[in-house]
Amino acid sequence: MAKEDSPHSPAPRIRASDKDRDAVLGVITDAVSNGRLDSEETAERQDEAISAKYLDELMPLIVDLPEGHELYRALARQTGGTTAGTSLARSAGPTSLAPIAEPGTAKPMNSVAIMSGRELDVPAGTAEVTTYSLMGGDNIDLCDVMGPGVTVSLTSYSMMAGHDIYVPPGVRIRDDTINIMAGNEIRGSAKGDGSNGTLILKGVSVMAGHDVHLAKGYRAKDQGQLE
Repeated sequence: MAKEDSPHSPAPRIRASDKDRDAVLGVITDAVSNGRLDSEETAERQDEAISAKYLDELMPLIVDLPEGHELYRALARQTGGTTAGTSLARSAGPTSLAPIAEPGTAKPMNSVAIMSGRELDVPAGTAEVTTYSLMGGDNIDLCDVMGPGVTVSLTSYSMMAGHDIYVPPGVRIRDDTINIMAGNEIRGSAKGDGSNGTLILKGVSVMAGHDVHLAKGYRAKDQGQLE
C-alpha cells in the first residue's frame, strides 16, 4: 500500500509557459526603460528568463523590480512560495519585497579605520552607522539593511581616507556631507528611485571622499564583480 504524502512535503515545482517567460521579459523591458538595469544586467536576466523551465526560476529575476511586483505575487501564489532560484538569483541576491527587519531594531554600528580598513556588513534593522577613518577606509555592505521604507544614516568623519559603500538596486542616495578638498562619488548605477529605501550620507571629509557603488553580487566578498 502506497504511503500518503506527508502534509509537510514541499510543493511540486511548476513548469513555466511561454506566456510566463514573455511576461517576465516584459517586466525587464519596463525596468530598463525606467533606468533600473544596465546593459549587462539586462542581458543576463533576459537569458535567464528565456532558458527558465520552472516558475521558481523566473521569480528571482523580477523580485527587486517594482514593475514586477504584481507578476511576482501571481507567480508566488502558483508556486506556493517555493523559489529554488536561478544562477542569477544565487549570484545577484535580489531584494525582498519588504525589509528583513524594521529600522532601529538593531543597535547602531561604529567603526574605526586608521591606515587600514575592513569588510563591514551592516545587519538588518540598523538605522545608524558611524565611522572614523584616517588614511584608511572600509568596504561597507548595506545590502542586508536596505529595503522598502528603510532609511539608514551613514555618518563618516574622514581625513585622507574614504569608504567604498555598496548598495542594492533601488536605493536613493542623499548626500548631506561637508567636504574640504574632498567629495563623494555616487556611481550612476547606484542612484535608485527610493523603492528600496534611502541612504543618507553625513559627516565631514578632509582631503577624502567615499564611493557609492551598486552591488552586483549583493555582497562584494561573495561575487567580486563590482563597478
